[in-house]
Amino acid sequence: MNTLLDFTHNNLEMFYVVMLSIFLGIEVISKVPSVLHTPLMSGANAIHGVIIIGSIIAIGETAPDNYLALILGFLAVIVGTLNVVGGFVVTDRMLEMFKTRKPITSKTTNDA
Repeated sequence: MNTLLDFTHNNLEMFYVVMLSIFLGIEVISKVPSVLHTPLMSGANAIHGVIIIGSIIAIGETAPDNYLALILGFLAVIVGTLNVVGGFVVTDRMLEMFKTRKPITSKTTNDA
């Protein structure tokens, strides 16, 4: 318990930054109209590629006998990849709504 208190005391600024970013994120997201949620969330998911790069670096720096860190890093790569792909799929579906559709023309065949 003493080590936890020492860690908290030594990294108090980090806890402040995390708490402030949580409150700021909640305020920003709550003020966005619902029409803009899909484009913003798809863009945010695409930005999560940073998580993939960070997890790959963390896996590379982890000791080979630290199985917990390797498993968590691998899961971070998988979940980050799914998040990025999902963001691009949502963006693609959203952009499909704005494309003009070509009229369907029926082909006539001449059997003569």
